[in-house]
Amino acid sequence: MPPPSLQMDDTVYERLNKLCEAGNAAVAEGRFDAAVTCFNDAWEWVPEPKKDWEASTWILTAIGDCYFRLRDLKSARPVLEYALRCPGGPDNAFIHLRLGQVLLDAGEHDAAADELMRAHAGGGAELFAEEDPKYLAFLATRAQR
Repeated sequence: MPPPSLQMDDTVYERLNKLCEAGNAAVAEGRFDAAVTCFNDAWEWVPEPKKDWEASTWILTAIGDCYFRLRDLKSARPVLEYALRCPGGPDNAFIHLRLGQVLLDAGEHDAAADELMRAHAGGGAELFAEEDPKYLAFLATRAQR
């Protein structure tokens, strides 16, 4: 969390919001490469230290989500891992879901199980409802152990 005295400049915050709105619109249209560009542009506007801002959590999560949808697992992983270190990141079930999916798809089953368990604990089965059923099925095999 940023120190209480640290406030994001209104101009910077407005610019971040506009870029993220453009990124969200691109996601809605299925243009994930364009969305990544918008979200990366927003990321550049986040003041230092970047990890201290809540905006970093949602921007990095959006970037990681887009990379996941593009099947760029190598790029998605570090972005999602960094998002977990930002304000609210450790408690964000969606970040754990996406990271777990990335890890499973990369063949890292033990790490994937840990992240997917955290996602399920934080968001329940509903969090998995719109996802490929293979992730919840994998989690069920691990929960039986």
